[in-house]
Amino acid sequence: MEKLKIKEAIVVEGRDDTAAVQKAVEALIIETHGYGISQTTWELLKKAYEEKGLIIFTDPDYSGEEIRRKVTARFPGSKHAYMSRKNATRKGDVGIENATPQDIYEALTKVAAIKDKKEEIFTIKDLEKYNLAGSSKAKENRETVGKELGIGYGNTKTFLNKLNNFDVTREAFLSAVKKYED
Repeated sequence: MEKLKIKEAIVVEGRDDTAAVQKAVEALIIETHGYGISQTTWELLKKAYEEKGLIIFTDPDYSGEEIRRKVTARFPGSKHAYMSRKNATRKGDVGIENATPQDIYEALTKVAAIKDKKEEIFTIKDLEKYNLAGSSKAKENRETVGKELGIGYGNTKTFLNKLNNFDVTREAFLSAVKKYED
């Protein structure tokens, strides 16, 4: 199964959900980390909603529905992907992380805008060149650049994904990089 590139950001509950979704599709994935959605996450959700759109893909249980309601209240134009409880349950545990890549793929293709195959603008070499990866100040520099671009912090892989999925221009990137070089 070839991974599908999805234009919208996908909202999931946690890290295990992200890992499962990444097996099926390529997209920006934002984790809520449960009910207590942080201000930083709300800001990232807002940016994604305004620039890309959101697909809310939470667990088919009470907690997942509560998170879905919270996010929908702030971002009413969001799309919704659903996983059946049966397909999301393994050994009594209910969650997107238990679904097969095929089931996740099918659930998301029902609502997603498929992204045109395009070349990624940024690569790991860009991050290394500007000390955003592989240097002692990389973490601090990613925090600065992420804040400046409004995409938030991420580890190297996540940060690179955000740069390309938020369609950050090279000009905006270089301008943000200057903030910590000065």
